[in-house]
Amino acid sequence: MRIKKRLFIFLFLLIRTGMAIALDLSDPYAYVTGLFDQFIDPNEGRTTFRSLLIPGGGRAEAMGMAFTALANDISFFETNPSGSSTMKNTELSFFHNSWIADSRVETVSVTQRQDNFGYGASIRCFYVPFTEYNTFGERVSRGYYTETLATFNVSYNFLAGYYFKGLAVGANLKAGFRGVPDYSDSKGRLIIGSGLAQSSPTIMADLGLQTRFNFLKLYRARDPNCSIGFSFRNFGPPVQGEPLPSLITGGAAWKPANPITVSVEIQKPLNLVNPAESGVFTYGAGVSINMASFFTLLAGFQLKGGNPRISIGGETNVNDFQINVNYTLDMTTQASILNRVSLAAKINMGDRGRLEKQKRIERLYIEGLKIYADGRLEEAIDMWKEVLTLDKRFDPATEGIAAATRTLEIQKKIRDLQKLE
Repeated sequence: MRIKKRLFIFLFLLIRTGMAIALDLSDPYAYVTGLFDQFIDPNEGRTTFRSLLIPGGGRAEAMGMAFTALANDISFFETNPSGSSTMKNTELSFFHNSWIADSRVETVSVTQRQDNFGYGASIRCFYVPFTEYNTFGERVSRGYYTETLATFNVSYNFLAGYYFKGLAVGANLKAGFRGVPDYSDSKGRLIIGSGLAQSSPTIMADLGLQTRFNFLKLYRARDPNCSIGFSFRNFGPPVQGEPLPSLITGGAAWKPANPITVSVEIQKPLNLVNPAESGVFTYGAGVSINMASFFTLLAGFQLKGGNPRISIGGETNVNDFQINVNYTLDMTTQASILNRVSLAAKINMGDRGRLEKQKRIERLYIEGLKIYADGRLEEAIDMWKEVLTLDKRFDPATEGIAAATRTLEIQKKIRDLQKLE
C-alpha cells in the first residue's frame, strides 16, 4: 500500500513538474529539486564502498539499472550474476564512466559460457584525485582515493530445454580494497600512515536468479519474450565497522514486439549492521528499441531518494565489435555535457559452436519428421535419438520418439490380431 502511494505521489509530481516547465518558471531546476525533497532518504550515505552503487556503464546504465530480469549483456556483473549462463557469446568489454567532478570508474570484464555453465571475471576501479592544502595555500598531500574490486562469477542454467528455458542461478565473489592517501593534522603537518589506517580490504558476494518464458508473444522467434529476476548484492562483513551497500532487487522484462524491450525494477537497500537505518526503495524502468540491425536506442529512469536520474544511450554494432555511449542527467549534474558520460567497447569472441550445433540439431529433427511422414518409424526414432545425444533436453525429439513408439506398438497389436484371425 505504501508503494502504491509513493507511485501515485511520484506521477503527480511528474505532471506538476511538466506544467511548471510549460509555464516557463525562472528557475525550473530549483523547482524540480524542491519537488523531490520529500523523497530524500534520511539514511543515505550510511554505508561504505559507495562506488558499488555507481554503474560502470553499458546497457544496464542506459536502461536505468533496471537490468536484473534482463541480464542479457556483460553488464550482468553489476546486476544479476546468473546472466553468464544464458549469454549467447563469449564477450570481452571495456567500460569508462566519467562520473561527477574528476571521479572516474574504469572496468574490464570477460565472460564465457560452456553449454549451460557460465563463468567470468571483472576488475573495476573507482578513483578521484585527492589534494590537500594547509592554511598558507601550500600543498601538503596529494594522491588518489580509490576503491578497487575484483569479481569472479559462476552460474548454471538448470533444466534448460526447448520449452522451459531453465532457472539460471549465479554467484559473484568480490574482493576489494579501499585506498586512502595520507592527510595532515590540524596544524597542516602530514601524518605518515594516516591514509593506510583508513584503507581497508573487503570481501562480499552476490547471488542472482533468472527465468525466461513466453507471455503475450505476438511475433515469431525462438527466444522467450519475458523474464523475471532477483538478486542479492554486496553481502559481506562490515569494513572497519561500516556496513556495505547491500541490496535486494527484483525485476521483470517484456518484449511485446520484436524490436522493443521494456524492463522495470525495484531495489531495497539493506544496512546489515543496523537494519533500522536501511535505505528507502529505489524504482527503475528502461526501454531498448532496435532501430536497425546495427543500432539500438536505450533509455531509462531511476528514482533513488530525492535524486531522479534520467539516462539515454545507444549501441552501435560493426561485425563483432560494439560501442555503447550513455549520458545520464540527475540532480548532481544539471545539464552539463562533460559529466556523467560513459563509454563501453565490447568484443564478441564467438559462441563456441553453439549456433552451429543448434542448426545441426534442427536439421536432424526435421529430417526425422520427413522420415516419420514416409512411415519409416524405426529410422525416425534413430534420427531423433541422435538429436538427443546432441541435446538431451530437445523436447520435440523426445515427443517424436514417444509418438513413433506408440505407433509401432499399435501396429504390432494390429498384426497380432490379424494372426489370431
